[in-house]
Amino acid sequence: MELFLDTANMDEIRQGARLGVVRGVTTNPSLAAKEGIGKFEAYKSAVQEIAEMIDGPISVEVISSDVEGMITEGRDIVNWIPNPWVKLPSTIAGIEAMAVLTKDNIKVNQTLCFSVNQALLGAQAGATVVSPFVGRLDDVGHDGMQLVEDIASIFQRYNVKTKVMAASIRNSLHCVAAAKAGADISTVPFSVLMQMIKHPLTDAGQTRFLQDWQQASS
Repeated sequence: MELFLDTANMDEIRQGARLGVVRGVTTNPSLAAKEGIGKFEAYKSAVQEIAEMIDGPISVEVISSDVEGMITEGRDIVNWIPNPWVKLPSTIAGIEAMAVLTKDNIKVNQTLCFSVNQALLGAQAGATVVSPFVGRLDDVGHDGMQLVEDIASIFQRYNVKTKVMAASIRNSLHCVAAAKAGADISTVPFSVLMQMIKHPLTDAGQTRFLQDWQQASS
């Protein structure tokens, strides 16, 4: 399972890139707004800066809600950077735009997916990857990780090429569960990436090793 960073914070992306474990980045209007990016040109500049740090796919979300607007934005976004995945929502307009853009050989990330049916439709429309939102489903009393497992199982059974990206990840346990569920990718906040690294026994062991070495050297 590959790891993507789910952020528009340049410092976090820079640190993630230095670790050498981040294979891509996902962004959305909410994450951009959180970083004070409120205009389309500023968003474009931010995406281009991200692409300079991360060699893998960068998911860039459209802000239109109508089919023609999504198509126009998607065709524009692919000219921003070398490795874009256009993010389209799991709506009627999004699926229709998806079918058009994928015929243009544009890679699409189907976002805001909350059901197997939506994932099946996106796959039929040619989505490169589908992003079931785990945390948001958990918030309303559903089993978000079960959705990831169901989609991955069905795609594997029928040899569907669309990848499964576990999104809306809230903690490091979600990452383990996503891997067990068969997700191809998990996109995580920077804080969760740090959680994945940290372990108290590692810290204690490192401290002990250094103490023993200092004692032996004295």
